[in-house]
Amino acid sequence: MAERKLDTEGCQGIKFRNVTPEVFSCINKKFQSYGLEVSSGNSGVLKGNGIVAHFSWDGEANLSIEIKERPLDTYCGQVSGKFRAFWRECQGL
Repeated sequence: MAERKLDTEGCQGIKFRNVTPEVFSCINKKFQSYGLEVSSGNSGVLKGNGIVAHFSWDGEANLSIEIKERPLDTYCGQVSGKFRAFWRECQGL
C-alpha cells in the first residue's frame, strides 16, 4: 500500500459553481471511473487511489470538496486539477 500524506495543513478547498443535478451525476461517474468510491447522497466521502476527500453539494449549483489525504508523491494541485477537469468535461467545456 502506498504511503499517504494526511493534509493536516490542508489542501485548499475546491469550490465548483453551476453544478446541476446532471453535472453532479456526471462528476460522480468520473470519480468512480478514476477509482474513487463515492458516498451516496449530496455529501460524504470520496475514497480511493490514496485519496480521501469530503464533498458537499447543495442540491442545486454549488459543490465543495476538501482533500483530507493524498499519496505522498501527489501534490494538492494534481488532485484538484483532475477534479476540475472532470467538472469541465461534465459542463461540456
